[in-house]
Amino acid sequence: MLVKYRKDYEKVAMGLLSFIPDFKDIGHLQTEMKWYQATGNHQLLLWRQASGDFSGIVGLEVGTDFVLVHHDSLSPEERTPANQHQMLDELAALYPDKRVMGTLEMAPIIGEWERNRDEQRTANHH
Repeated sequence: MLVKYRKDYEKVAMGLLSFIPDFKDIGHLQTEMKWYQATGNHQLLLWRQASGDFSGIVGLEVGTDFVLVHHDSLSPEERTPANQHQMLDELAALYPDKRVMGTLEMAPIIGEWERNRDEQRTANHH
């Protein structure tokens, strides 16, 4: 389940983002956190599994007809394609009228998710 970032989730959010190589540097990470909080169309969503622990995070920009994924990160023990796809499925469900897209870095992950989704749809129609 995706949950909107709140200030009391800051440590968890920073912990999850720190799994991204770019954010090993705490200064860079703090700058990014401020950037997400400074603008209304940028959002951090934390991903919580049924067990109740936050184990993922998605950083995105919401446009008129698209949602651009800037970052996503899962804790190492939860880092599976199935969880990655689940997180993106939930994101797409939150914004049903917008296309989920990725930045250059995220494009391969988004592309794989889209192919997987198309295959599932095709399989379900046979």
